[in-house]
Amino acid sequence: MKLLIKNGVVIDPANKIEEKLDLLIVNNIISRKEKNIVDNQAKIIDAEGCIVTPGFIDMHTHLREPGFEYKETIETGSKAAAKGGFTTICCMPNTNPPIDNQAMVEFINMKSKQVGIVDVLPVGTITKAREGNELSPIGELVKAGAVAISDDGNCVANSEIMRRVLQYTQMFDIPVIDHCEDISLTSEGVMNEGYYSTLLGLKGIPAAAEEIMVARDILLAKDFGGRIHIAHISTEGSVEIIRWGKKVGVNVTAEVTPHHFTLDDSMLQTYDTNYKMKPPLRSKSDIKAIKKGLKDGIIDVIATDHAPHAELDKHVEFNIATDGIIGLETAFPLIITELVHTKVLNLQEAIAKITFNPAKILKLKKGSLSEGEVADIVISNIDKEVLITEDFFASRSTNSPFLGMKLKGSIEKVIKNGKIIYEEGGN
Repeated sequence: MKLLIKNGVVIDPANKIEEKLDLLIVNNIISRKEKNIVDNQAKIIDAEGCIVTPGFIDMHTHLREPGFEYKETIETGSKAAAKGGFTTICCMPNTNPPIDNQAMVEFINMKSKQVGIVDVLPVGTITKAREGNELSPIGELVKAGAVAISDDGNCVANSEIMRRVLQYTQMFDIPVIDHCEDISLTSEGVMNEGYYSTLLGLKGIPAAAEEIMVARDILLAKDFGGRIHIAHISTEGSVEIIRWGKKVGVNVTAEVTPHHFTLDDSMLQTYDTNYKMKPPLRSKSDIKAIKKGLKDGIIDVIATDHAPHAELDKHVEFNIATDGIIGLETAFPLIITELVHTKVLNLQEAIAKITFNPAKILKLKKGSLSEGEVADIVISNIDKEVLITEDFFASRSTNSPFLGMKLKGSIEKVIKNGKIIYEEGGN
């Protein structure tokens, strides 16, 4: 089958292209990328008024299967990813049982191939059962197909364990993704520590709880090597510590979520549990620093931290509600609305953080529109409004603080391996 995408503006950060070009796809491969292509045998897709980009890559998705299928499954999460423009997602290992052995990696691979919508890449655990005591069989995890390791949801508190994993993973050249949280400082905390936690009478989580572990990880990587990737940063201090790490040559990368550059702790005054997450929503000054970090390239990646939860997890008292929100479907509109239209980032910079940059960190042959590459492509309209309602989501869960919002940035079509897997208004 041939597809010919015409009249769109191609945004390809990997090749530094931003130009009105046609794309010809032949046998699932990008065959030609030039102006005014004519092929009478190809199915024409008119991308007038749209941008054409590589398929998005999410480094941080929770699919909940196995163990919590009432929240999300590999199938429903894959559908949510496709609707959001993500053709590749990395599923985090805090399932039940966790992804801490070869069989579990193989299970994820098997299920995702059966579903066959997007590429689902397993992230294995750093430690067995994510308990922080004993290293997982990392070699077996990588051999089975794990692209990174993380105890996400838990921080690796033991510095000797983190030192050993940074040293050991050098032979596999994979990133160690750490959820940075000093739990001795966050115990029973439910929101950012500051003015609003005092006003609302809710126990706070200080910025230092994140920053201490960010600094520790970077210092360990500085002295012992390895590739450290800091998950979902939320504070100004974290940005500056990572800035220092990059300056002195540490192999450190970092990600931020759309909700952490969009929402602040003042919004918890409604006691809406959809604003409850870890790390918590921080202050307006933290958001300002995060946006600067994105612009400066200190923050390499925008990841969703898609965390689906059922109503029974969220519609309870604030103190006992589960942390996290869904994010696959709202990530692109938030990037366009909060970063591109406000001129924090240009389109090249924004698209790089969800395509080329995560592909580079994970060493994937993805994230570009180079000729000869597999055709994973997103066609989107950055000026078209979308209304976020429960019906908007393909995810099994609808725990989102963005319900009722109008945002700019509509995913019009998503092509995976040369086949259309999502069309706006179609599925």
